[in-house]
Amino acid sequence: IFQQSSPSVVYITTLEDTLNLWTRDITRIPRGTGSGFIWDRQGHIITNYHALQGASAIRIRLSDQRTFNATFIGASPEHDLAVLRIPMTTHMPKPLSIGTSHDLQVGQITYAIGNPFGLDQTLTTGVVSALNRSLRNNYGSSIEGLIQTDAAINPGNSGGPLLDSAGRLIGINTALYSPSGTYAGIGFAVPVDTVNRIVPQIIRDGHYQRPKLGITINEDFNKEITKELGISGVAVIEVRPNSAAEKSGLSGVKIQNNAIISGDVIIMIDQHKVENTKMLLSTLEKYHIGDTVEVKLFRDDQVRAVSLTLE
Repeated sequence: IFQQSSPSVVYITTLEDTLNLWTRDITRIPRGTGSGFIWDRQGHIITNYHALQGASAIRIRLSDQRTFNATFIGASPEHDLAVLRIPMTTHMPKPLSIGTSHDLQVGQITYAIGNPFGLDQTLTTGVVSALNRSLRNNYGSSIEGLIQTDAAINPGNSGGPLLDSAGRLIGINTALYSPSGTYAGIGFAVPVDTVNRIVPQIIRDGHYQRPKLGITINEDFNKEITKELGISGVAVIEVRPNSAAEKSGLSGVKIQNNAIISGDVIIMIDQHKVENTKMLLSTLEKYHIGDTVEVKLFRDDQVRAVSLTLE
């Protein structure tokens, strides 16, 4: 597995510009290191977004020690994913084989390849320790559906591949849980099904846009309204003009005689239960813009269903 996969794993060095206040000269110095891997034959490389933050330049070193300046294509900070590109060259390493993550089982063998502490081409092994973990990011939301593994993941492993026993990509190593900042037996990887959904859009558009219903939601308001109604779901605070939600007849909160009159409360999207705002957002992540879904609503003590095309 290592012989097959390691040529596709790259060493990432980020650089930053520093200004000498006396001479006014700008010097470019190393800022940090990380890992990434070849995604396709067009030279795209996938890594973690957090490994690139603050960088003024990025260099990629292949396993054969050739070094290239990388172009930043785009990112989805909420998922900690970023796409780089290097110039097409002869003897380009082949892309990693892509697996799936929706059918993973706890106990499956995992292999992580990366550059912990700058030690390039390091292989560690473990198992899938747990599934569907969530982790807070720096953008006020959380990354959902993470794979937990006990394969040793240390600083510098970020952005490297997590592989299954057939050498297929099942996740991107993104974080470790450790009071000391080093390996403590718990690491997290963004599942490849998420990567497979987001990366093509970043390559095409330079960014990722989550599918939307065309409504405004609010966690604090939602707790008040659903508690008063005695149900679990997501209250529609406002329906945006000319949105898919408006076209499907959704109704938002109204204020009458200084009292809040609840509108629709979303309780299900297709077969997925929606019990709070977090579940709604993670459910929408499973779809693409343009997909048509059935939305079940609670309104006036009745449940009804409407068809809605995500935008």
